[in-house]
Amino acid sequence: MSDYIGRKNTYYTFFLLGIAMYLADVFGTQFVGAIHGRLLTAWSTAGIVGPVVVNYIREFEIAAGVPRDHVYDVTMYVLAAMLVGGFVCNYLVKPLSDKWFMKPEEVAALQAKQSTAGTMAAGSFGIGKGGLDGKSVLFWAFVGIPLAWGVWQTLVNAMKIF
Repeated sequence: MSDYIGRKNTYYTFFLLGIAMYLADVFGTQFVGAIHGRLLTAWSTAGIVGPVVVNYIREFEIAAGVPRDHVYDVTMYVLAAMLVGGFVCNYLVKPLSDKWFMKPEEVAALQAKQSTAGTMAAGSFGIGKGGLDGKSVLFWAFVGIPLAWGVWQTLVNAMKIF
């Protein structure tokens, strides 16, 4: 379809559908920031993992003696399988039980408590109490070091172009 309507229009479609389809039926509007953060994290992960997988498969195919005009044949099947996996994961998301939702009076009480305290709640809701402890430093390092290395490698390789 993207070959027919064009790359730009394909992305416009993704974004417009995303805007139109943001619903609060599973998580609630109170946590839309955290939900959006997780969505961006998933997109970023796909943006990093996808090209890496494509490159590894391409290099493997070249090393195996596959003609250069056919090195992406297997890659397309692998990427299609990843899309099917994403579709299945999406299908497996089911509505939550009512026990996980706050009742309107509970939401009102929480909001009243926050407004009388004079501060709004801060931190990572549902993940912890926020702040930086040893465990969070370890996880940031686990994510940050490979990310920094990837940025460095990208810059080094980009400088070869100039």
